[in-house]
Amino acid sequence: MKTKTLYVGLVAGLFAIGSPAFATDLVQAYRDALGHDAQLASARFQLSAARSRVPLARAGVMPSANASVNLNRQLVDTNFGPSQDFNAQSYVVAGSLPLYRPQNWESFEQGKLSEKISEAQYAQAQQDLMLRVAQAYFDVLAAQDNLTTIRAQKRAISEQLAAAKRNFEVGTATVTDQQEAQSRFDLTVAQELAIENDLDVKRASLSLLVGKPIGTLYTLRSGIKLEGPQPALESEWTENARQNSLYVQQALIGSELASREITRQRLANRPTLDLVAQVSYGINPSASAIGVKATSGLVGVQLAMPLYTGGAIQARIEEAVANHEKAKADLEVARRSAEQAARQTFYGVRSGLAQVSALEAAERSSQLSLDSNLLGYQVGVRINIDVLNAQQQVFSTKRDLAKSRYDVLVNGLRLKSTAGALGEEDLQKVAALLVAAPQ
Repeated sequence: MKTKTLYVGLVAGLFAIGSPAFATDLVQAYRDALGHDAQLASARFQLSAARSRVPLARAGVMPSANASVNLNRQLVDTNFGPSQDFNAQSYVVAGSLPLYRPQNWESFEQGKLSEKISEAQYAQAQQDLMLRVAQAYFDVLAAQDNLTTIRAQKRAISEQLAAAKRNFEVGTATVTDQQEAQSRFDLTVAQELAIENDLDVKRASLSLLVGKPIGTLYTLRSGIKLEGPQPALESEWTENARQNSLYVQQALIGSELASREITRQRLANRPTLDLVAQVSYGINPSASAIGVKATSGLVGVQLAMPLYTGGAIQARIEEAVANHEKAKADLEVARRSAEQAARQTFYGVRSGLAQVSALEAAERSSQLSLDSNLLGYQVGVRINIDVLNAQQQVFSTKRDLAKSRYDVLVNGLRLKSTAGALGEEDLQKVAALLVAAPQ
């Protein structure tokens, strides 16, 4: 019974490891990453640049004014008078107001569309960061489970090894039992070293993502029941993805942007009309009027009409048409990709839930098998290797069950992302399923 008592103690501590002095919550990890992640920062600055281009495009339809000052030293020498050496000064203020510049209005509308694309890209970067943090977080939990499992196996095998040695000494077991336990123990030690290294790598990856050291991670509550995706129909998810995916939204706006580029290039054949005004003040405006001061002003309209550009306008129109066709094809590609991603993720969640149910049943049956093998070993109808195999099956099943649950949770977040609906509140719902690790 000593072996069984030890085993019960090991199972009670399964998936619990030593804890640093502070804990790292899933939502807090994401919030820390918001201010540290370089990919998100890149998207943020891209959005800022796109917003700056809107007033830049608006300037093309707004009034403009400029001032100029000219100070010149002039020397005039003619054959009908003495040479003259004087300073000439002029001060000019000129302004213009676009009355008819349709190309500039199209550029302004394109600037607003570019801002919308950058907003969608930034929203996608936020969702991608959320998924990366969640994946890294659960990767660490899975690595911890692996380490705890292998350590529990090592302790159980160590106990079986000690029991095999005692039984061999008293003549109730063969040397084969001892050798099998020793072999399994040595292999477990080697696996433990590899898993420790993997855990260190996973923790470093999460720490790099959030920008600071991480403490104890919250673990999944025991006996948790995971819910399936809502809505429960795959067709609804694929249709939502085709319409609402952020990648599709970017491609849709890009197609509209390309369409407006065709219009803008065609408008290059139109005349432009500006209201112009100018005020100037000059001293010594000519060599024949030294010392004279003159002020002048003008107000009028200025019409410009392209007559011949060497075929440049038509070439730009053809280029814009081709780019528009490409943008429409890219839009269809984005829709199909979003639909396929939603379908795959939906089936991944559903398959994961089925796997969780199967592993829960396997956990119960493997536990019964271990209990039977422990009892059979004590009465002499089972050998040591039977108990070792049963113990390994129990530990491996518990580890795989936890990993399957992690995958379902991450895929659930990924499924909402395919429809462009993933938000921090979804991460909070997942975080509510986690509890502080036992100390």
